[in-house]
Amino acid sequence: MEGLAPVDGWAIAAIIAKAVGYGAALLAMGGPLFILAFPRASADVQKLARKIALIAALIGLAVLALRFGIRAARISGMGFPGAVDPMMLGFVWDSPLGAAAIWRGAGELLVVAVLLKGVVGLGIGLIGALLIAVSYAFVGHSLGDPRWLLALLLTLHLLAAGFWIGALAPLRHAVGQPAGASLLHRFGNVASITVALLVVAGLIFAWLMTGSLTATVTTAYGWTLLAKLCVVAGLMILAALNKWRYVPALASGEPTAAPHLRRSIQIEAVVVLLILITTATLTSITTPPVNF
Repeated sequence: MEGLAPVDGWAIAAIIAKAVGYGAALLAMGGPLFILAFPRASADVQKLARKIALIAALIGLAVLALRFGIRAARISGMGFPGAVDPMMLGFVWDSPLGAAAIWRGAGELLVVAVLLKGVVGLGIGLIGALLIAVSYAFVGHSLGDPRWLLALLLTLHLLAAGFWIGALAPLRHAVGQPAGASLLHRFGNVASITVALLVVAGLIFAWLMTGSLTATVTTAYGWTLLAKLCVVAGLMILAALNKWRYVPALASGEPTAAPHLRRSIQIEAVVVLLILITTATLTSITTPPVNF
């Protein structure tokens, strides 16, 4: 199919590493964003958000180093010897991936400051979240034209996604708490705005990458993008079900609401994993039609 790169073991490794890196980056961003949006959440909910952000940031740093080796192996065609070859690693460092790694690595280090309670720690963590989001504008499909618009759309898209994904575990933890229904209701109100931003930015970005409806259904990029959109639609349905059915039921004291809501959030997490894998596939082995 047009626009599909060869798929070998190293391509699969790149997809897995990217998916893990995406997930780590989004969770690292999500911690500070969640705390900013919900400063009155219970102490243990905020503690969980901070803990997840810290672990995700450390995993993200490790994946950054791993991706250098995988990239060197792919571009050299040498396999493992290429992955550890200093000259090939130097080429990767001098590529856009090197610039992105500097920004993302700095951002993930700054996110660690979210462990410090108070305005200073949160402020540093938020700067880190922004740097992580911006780092993705240095690589991949966002390098096309119009460059500034693609970078802006991608940054907004990632920040919105980070907020949503980073909130899943803290919200699940809050379900059984006395103020859990109130927190979930407030999240639903904020998410209504962030989800709209997420969808609009993502759709505009996708349109700029495909250029036409025909390209969407005749290229590997287009079909992978359509698969991602289908999974995202499923995620939106789950989120709507939570907001309009389970959260009101929890607030009214319905006995079955809490287990239903926890299960729904768990399913959301699985769907997010599918989206990350699809996105990693999209950016690893397909080429946008506008770049043909």
